[in-house]
Amino acid sequence: MAVHADRKVLAGARVVLPTGVVEGGRVTVEGARITDVSAVPADAPADAPAPDLTGHWLVPGFVDLHNHGGGGASFTSGTLDEVLRGIRTHRAHGTTTLVASTVTGDMDFLAHRAGELSELAEQGDIAGIHFEGPFISPCRKGAHSEALLRDPDPAEVRKLVDAARGHARMVTLATELPGGVDSVRLLAEHGVIAAIGHTDATYEQTVEAIEAGATVATHLFNAMPALGHRAPGPIAALLEDERVTVELINDGTHLHPAALELAFRHAGPGRVAFITDAMDAAGFGDGVYHLGPLEVEVREGVARLVEGGSIAGSTLTLDTAFRRAATVDGLPVEAIVQALSANPAKLLGLDDRIGSIAPGKDADLVVLDEEFVLKGVMRRGEWVIEPQVG
Repeated sequence: MAVHADRKVLAGARVVLPTGVVEGGRVTVEGARITDVSAVPADAPADAPAPDLTGHWLVPGFVDLHNHGGGGASFTSGTLDEVLRGIRTHRAHGTTTLVASTVTGDMDFLAHRAGELSELAEQGDIAGIHFEGPFISPCRKGAHSEALLRDPDPAEVRKLVDAARGHARMVTLATELPGGVDSVRLLAEHGVIAAIGHTDATYEQTVEAIEAGATVATHLFNAMPALGHRAPGPIAALLEDERVTVELINDGTHLHPAALELAFRHAGPGRVAFITDAMDAAGFGDGVYHLGPLEVEVREGVARLVEGGSIAGSTLTLDTAFRRAATVDGLPVEAIVQALSANPAKLLGLDDRIGSIAPGKDADLVVLDEEFVLKGVMRRGEWVIEPQVG
């Protein structure tokens, strides 16, 4: 039998498939694609080199919907070479697909930046652009410059979407602001995800925005009113609606474990997407950075504004989110894989190519040991980190 020059066989791992976990599975890769998945014993003859992954997990590459940078690079303000460095940093932590998020800025600057980032989308380095701000509430601005905030005028929202040249994936809005609901409708018409976040909306206003087409909760619980028994606010509306995917930052700083459990229990594993909301310091270290025009100090891995002390994104990588979900939160591995891979891939409309391990899909794979520590990363059939096992 002829052997494909680029064939790779990964054997012996617990392979997490959409249908469940296969013990001692075998995944065959040819070129950039998965060609076969089976439960063949690890010691069966192979027609290509087969690292023995016995005792390891093999899961799909992670998909990050909301990421502002890493490796010392900002996706909002860095050069394109710096952005690529940030992307490579996250790939080394298992994120094989990433949406580049911007922060609040001047409209002309953001439009210009969208044009630059769209080049990386056209090259396949990112899966698109997420605009977080400037259309958010000054009451819930978090680490965004209040001086640059504005109401979500549909014409201005359209300006950013057009500037992204078909690569705008998501816009975060405070939909209670003037123009908010109309902007949601505009985004839905153009196939762009309308996300509710950095909002001071009531329960009723949030329901109205969901009915208009909003489908994502930007980092649920953070930068929005707390759940109240008389004024339930946006959290209750976002959790209860089956059309909404809720983002969660599982770094141990943004959410108490009980809040994460509440979201998983109420929304179910099919409606949760783990994100990083990472800024420049992810994978880089403590120090002083900038998030847009604002100065941020990172100390012991926690990013806060120098002025005011608000949490300013995270230094999270998705392999850490996986490990925490498994070892601290006690979530089933299958549910974690849904939240890190399958759900965000489906939301982006890319689940025909990524988000799960199946024949015909991109060979985006992550190898984890028994303690859920990352040991290998493959993207489109090429090792980013080759596992030193077996």
